[in-house]
This record gives sequence, structure tokens and C-alpha cells, in this order.
Amino acid sequence: MRQISCLRLVSTLLTSTMRSHTYTESMGSARIMAKLLDGKKISKDIKDELKSQIQDWVNEGHRVPSLQCIIVGNDPASHTYVRNKVLAAKYCGINAETIKFEDTITEEFLLNKIKELNEDDEVDGILIQLPVPDTMDERKICNAVSPFKDVDGFHIVNVGQLCLDMKTIVPATALGVIEMIKRSGIETHGRRAVVIGRSKNVGMPIAIMLHTDKKHESGLGMDATVTICHRYTPKEDLEFYCQNADIIVTATGIPSLVKANMVKPGATVIDVGITRITDAEGKTKLVGDVDYDEVVKVAGALTPVPGGVGPMTVAMLMHNTLQAAKNLSEQRIKIQ
Repeated sequence: MRQISCLRLVSTLLTSTMRSHTYTESMGSARIMAKLLDGKKISKDIKDELKSQIQDWVNEGHRVPSLQCIIVGNDPASHTYVRNKVLAAKYCGINAETIKFEDTITEEFLLNKIKELNEDDEVDGILIQLPVPDTMDERKICNAVSPFKDVDGFHIVNVGQLCLDMKTIVPATALGVIEMIKRSGIETHGRRAVVIGRSKNVGMPIAIMLHTDKKHESGLGMDATVTICHRYTPKEDLEFYCQNADIIVTATGIPSLVKANMVKPGATVIDVGITRITDAEGKTKLVGDVDYDEVVKVAGALTPVPGGVGPMTVAMLMHNTLQAAKNLSEQRIKIQ
């Protein structure tokens, strides 16, 4: 056992030295510059495809899909997000409405409104813009939405079905990351992937889809070998796992967490994190988890922030709304 441990230690040191040497060479080469994964362009392609699919759906005699967006409170960022979602819905041909409430409403009031929308046959998708006020139980609110109309994919039923590799509505940001990987032609089969972040809405579903068998019912599997890290993973461990990864997906909200020396030359880096900071000149700007200016010189492919995963989230929400409309239509036919 002691001999095996020594061999592992030597192997690790040699690997670290080789990677450090390769990194130094890559930094000195003008030829190495990451391919930018343009979320705006990919999301536009998806929305154009959805626009055509929805028109075909309506031409077949179905009504236009309907999305109801609920927002509680006056947070400017939340209102901007909802506005962008409504605009995207209208572009795709989805009837979208925003239902605004003051943060003084009670949890019971909101639950009753959700129940009303659940029972409305003219509504296909219900979106609750998070966060909700601290006076409310976020998990209770998300679970109040019918799993068939849960376009966010946050309901316990949808999360459970994803874990079991069943067809379901998948959280939009996570689905956006997977769709970006597929459409960018990034190989995942048998590759090493590191997901930094363990949230139940982003990190966990991304990790599940990356490692799942592609042959399973959901069809979302990527057949990668996945390691999950998070903000409390020791720095030296995080560096080790990332340096050995072919794909890094980070979603922690910690600016510049992923440095260039952590990235294997040629690796794909997808930055889901987004944080508003104030720079040295006193100006505010949005940044991700990745030290972009340096990592772009090492990675093979990299998402910008903003303009990377964000637009993909909105596009996949539209995808989920059409999926919900089709699922509900099938249910009605079975009942008849």
C-alpha cells in the first residue's frame, strides 16, 4: 500500500510539472487564443428554430403557447430579467404576460394565484422570478407550480425525473449549457469534466447531464466523467481537478475564481457565474467566475460574460414553454 501511494505521489508531481511546462509554453505562444462560444448567436438560432416550430404547431390547429411570468417586489435586476424573457417569448410567437405583485403580499396570496394559473387550461407555462421575498418559502413556492407547467424545471418532480434520466422539463440555465456544448461541437464522450458549483438549479443538473448515459430515456446524456467542486473545495484540490479537466463549467458567483494556471491548454471553459463589481475607475461592470483576460490565452473555447450563458437561459425557457404546451396537449387528448 505504501509503494502504491508513493507511485501515485510521483505520478501527480510529474503530471503537475508537465502541465506547468505546457501552460508556460502556451502563454508564450501567440497562436493560442480561445474560440469564443457566442451565446447570443446560438440563442438567436434556437429562437428562430422555435419561432418556426411554434408557427407549425399553430398551423396544425393548436392555440398559441401561453407563458405567465410572476414577479414579486421591485428589484430592478429581476424586472430586467422578466422583461427580456417576455420579449424573447413574443419574438418566438409565445403569448407572454407579466404578473407583478408588491413584496407586501402574503405567501398564501401568491400560492392561491399559482393555483389559479395551474387550473387555467389557457396557460401552458408558469415562471416565478426568483428570489421571492424573505417572508416566503422559496421551495414551497416552486413546488406549488404544476410540474407540467414548470418551465423553470424547479419542481421536485422535474428535478427527480432528471436524476432518473427520464424525459422532463430541465432547468433552463443547465439545459442552455448542455445545448451550447452540443451546438459548438465539443466532444464530451469519455472526457473529464469539472463542475464548480452545486446549486440544485444549475450546478447539479449540469453535472447530471454531463455524466449521464446518452442511451437513456432523456437523451440528454453526455457520457463524461464528472467531478463536482464548490466554493469550499480546498484551493489546491480545485486547481488539481481543473488542471486535469477537458471541460470546466463554473457557477459560483465568485469573480476570477478560475485562473489561467488552473486551465489545461485547449480545455473548454463555460462561465455561468455573473457578478456586478465596481472597477478601479468607479464604474460598474458584469464579470464571471473566470479570469477572462488570461484564461482566453489558454483555453480552447470560452464563454464571455455577459453574452455567453445568459442568452442561452432565456432561449431554453422558450424551448421549455413549447415543450410544456405540447405535453399538456397530449394529456388532454389522453383524457378525452
